[in-house]
Amino acid sequence: MAAPGPAGRLPRRRSASGVHRVRQHDPAPRATPRRRRGRCRTGRRARVVQSGWAGLAPAGDDILLVGDLPHDWLFVRTAAVVHHAGAGTTGAGLRAGVPAVPVPVLVDQPFWADRLHRLGVAPRPLPLHELTADTLSDALRSCLDRSTYRDRATELAHRIRAEDGPAVVLSLVARLDGERGRRS
Repeated sequence: MAAPGPAGRLPRRRSASGVHRVRQHDPAPRATPRRRRGRCRTGRRARVVQSGWAGLAPAGDDILLVGDLPHDWLFVRTAAVVHHAGAGTTGAGLRAGVPAVPVPVLVDQPFWADRLHRLGVAPRPLPLHELTADTLSDALRSCLDRSTYRDRATELAHRIRAEDGPAVVLSLVARLDGERGRRS
């Protein structure tokens, strides 16, 4: 789902739904009507919904339905991202520097959703079984109206971009290899 940026203006930034990554047995009755009813409740205009594996297909004048797009390309153009909190989508959102509304479903998603909340880039996780038009619009409104989420997301994105992750990994591997060689 997408929402315009600050002060109700519609900049190039929109939010995207990543909940699409989880296949549901019958996604249309559960996902589409609730999100369709909730889309106007945030007071924002445009939303981008990535249909994904769940085959989400909400309709409306304020919804742009898209197929597969790289998260790294899409998320930097959003005001917030509603997603399932899988590790890859969580990482893409953090790199993009946008706040999130995590909707965890299974496996490691509750962990990453809680991590986003503890990092200060997301409101309390909204588990799928608690997802309604009201809870989603409240979470989105909170995410978009509190500048602290965006500020913290921006700060973390700068820190992530400044890291040289591969160099750190290589250094650790070399150190471990050296320690293993000394024990032999």
